[in-house]
Amino acid sequence: MTENERILQLDRALEARLFSHDDPLLSIAEDLVDMPSTRFRKNFRRRLEMAAAQRSQKMPAHIRPGDHSVIPYLVVPDANALIEFIKTAFHAEEIMRAPAPDGKVMHAELHIGDATVDVADGNENYPAGTLPLHLYVEDADAAYSRAIAAGATSLHEPRDQPYGDREGSIRDIAGNNWYIATHRATGHRPVGMLSLSPYLHVNGALEMLAFLEGAFGAETLEKYTDPDGRVAHSKVRLGDSMIEMSEAHGQWQPMPGNILIYVEDVDSAYARALELGAKSISAPENKPYGDRSAGVIDPKDHSWFISSWLGENA
Repeated sequence: MTENERILQLDRALEARLFSHDDPLLSIAEDLVDMPSTRFRKNFRRRLEMAAAQRSQKMPAHIRPGDHSVIPYLVVPDANALIEFIKTAFHAEEIMRAPAPDGKVMHAELHIGDATVDVADGNENYPAGTLPLHLYVEDADAAYSRAIAAGATSLHEPRDQPYGDREGSIRDIAGNNWYIATHRATGHRPVGMLSLSPYLHVNGALEMLAFLEGAFGAETLEKYTDPDGRVAHSKVRLGDSMIEMSEAHGQWQPMPGNILIYVEDVDSAYARALELGAKSISAPENKPYGDRSAGVIDPKDHSWFISSWLGENA
């Protein structure tokens, strides 16, 4: 058995133990003493920290350890290139990358701050799309400059906004919009926000808010309308995550991409989504990677991967 195979085998064994409430984390950490792989140590240490944080926060059992209720899923023409862009521009940490035989990416996960973004290459069943993303960082100017240097296109340079953010916007090499901000009042991001959240621009935002509330049990926390009654800005909470939204306008036009959402009952959420006008991508089924999952396209053309983690023994 090669060193890499031995590390992978131990990695899987430890991961199976990691999220068992019967084993203390310190006893697991002792197994790392003789491991030669720096990358293995780094990734496993992060999983230890995530597991400890999840237990202390009493995260719901249906959310995969280390994840959150909402995860942007960037399905793009060249996932390998986008992964490197995100790592360079936003100092993301690559957690895993599963290559296909042809070198394309079947699935990859990256952490930016306390959030996760998934990336994959598009295919016939899951075509490439684009998504607007709201990213909070400690230094918006620096992140904006790194993104431009890495090949992004500027939408607007960083400037102070009346709502307390310093914010610049870019379009990445795959066509996704990133609104890069540093919040001035309460640290580098507002209270309750993760480092990364989808920001949807839709024609008919009020209808979309109603869909999220009805299908996924979202709670609307903020909703500001213009004199014509259109949504200028809104924020909804789904589990421990936020989705922001506005009516499409000017250069901020619809970008109906892909979003993964963890729910307690996949079958019920899938059924409610269809009742509210969504189209089915796939019916609920248990997946080999440990989730029960389904897929729908909402009435505004966003694709939702509705999931519930079945646990480490699934």
